[in-house]
Amino acid sequence: MEIWNDIKEKLTQFSGSMRDCYEEGKEETEIAKIATFIRCGLFVLSVIFISGVAIGYGQNKLAKESVATSTNAGKYQSKISNERKLPIYCVDSPDKKVALSFDAAWGNEDTKKIMQILKKHKIHVTFFMTGGWVESYPDDVKMIAEEGHDLGNHSENHKQMSQLSKEECKDEIMKVHDKVKELTGKEMMLFRPPYGDYNDTLIEAVKECGYHAIQWDVDTLHAKRKHI
Repeated sequence: MEIWNDIKEKLTQFSGSMRDCYEEGKEETEIAKIATFIRCGLFVLSVIFISGVAIGYGQNKLAKESVATSTNAGKYQSKISNERKLPIYCVDSPDKKVALSFDAAWGNEDTKKIMQILKKHKIHVTFFMTGGWVESYPDDVKMIAEEGHDLGNHSENHKQMSQLSKEECKDEIMKVHDKVKELTGKEMMLFRPPYGDYNDTLIEAVKECGYHAIQWDVDTLHAKRKHI
């Protein structure tokens, strides 16, 4: 602002000189026009300068606020991602492999046929079993274990696990665990939630029971799609 104070002082001095010239009667009309022109020019320049400063300040402030907003949004999204607890859908492997699994919950009509096919092709899979299935078909459970397949936990009663408390989730997991251990002597460590239904509470309960939560990334219904 010191620049404009100097300009104002010069303008005052110039205007004084103009008045002196006027009093002396020297070209009063032309001098008055020149003085008016200069005043208008300085005024316009002042307005342009002040507007430029204001616009620059506003743009700078807006840019800073935009960066701050973007940063905060990124932190918020990262926080949500970090807090979300997920099951295992797949794992990295240097080889071209797939992990096959079966849910054993309703019957055993196809169990022996499936076992024969797996044995013929030397394939090992995971059978996720419910408590009711283990109780109904104990011989099949033993056969699956003896053939070298993995035994998986599919809950005691095939409930919507996300609707249960943590203690209820643990109870659903450990009841089947104890039944299979008694039958086969094996400690299961893989749990697949019925319907693929899970939340943070379930994932925490699974971990506290010494298990890994397993989900699928391709199911048998996908085979009905034309592009597969």
